[in-house]
Amino acid sequence: METRPTGLREQKKQATREALRAAALRLALERGPDNVRVDDIAEAAGVSPRTYNNYFSSREQAIVAAVTGEREARVAAAVAERPADVGLAEAVVEAIVDQYTDPGQPGCDALLLITTRPALRDEFVDAAAAIEHPLSDAIARRLGLTGGHTARVLAASVAAAVRLALREWLQTTAASSTASGLVLPSGSLPDLLRATLAPLTPALDAAERQAGRRPPQ
Repeated sequence: METRPTGLREQKKQATREALRAAALRLALERGPDNVRVDDIAEAAGVSPRTYNNYFSSREQAIVAAVTGEREARVAAAVAERPADVGLAEAVVEAIVDQYTDPGQPGCDALLLITTRPALRDEFVDAAAAIEHPLSDAIARRLGLTGGHTARVLAASVAAAVRLALREWLQTTAASSTASGLVLPSGSLPDLLRATLAPLTPALDAAERQAGRRPPQ
């Protein structure tokens, strides 16, 4: 009897978050992000500016959230769902590549908006930090860990590698955007992600061996 109100509250909060980020992206595309105020986003979403501030700290954060969605949760779920006979390193790398290069990938208009605004590029890269805590939980469960720093250190390292790949990709994409507004992505994001995550493979493998969870080769 007591869990239902909590569930309804969470659903309402999620709906408000979705309304805010959708309004932020729509207004930014219509007017340009520099011409959008927090008050405008709140009004378009049907909430007060104070409510807006409970969810996002800036207009850039809300705009980027509309593009990234719930990516951090999807990454963690993808790691958790990989079969037990798949190694941790492979599970993490494939989950990252899948979620950053297909589901939730921004459309051309949104990508142009992000790549041509330094503040939005920075926020897009910084948003990768959100994968750290859910990924840490997923790694800990996969390794059967109940304490210690191993999962948190590994997840923080993965988040740092993802930020590095995204920053390089966005910089090259921004540089290749034509004056007509056509976005010409330069370089392969999957390749960049794999390259920046590659140095972490030994650490992920070692953690798996130490936990006694290394799948048979």
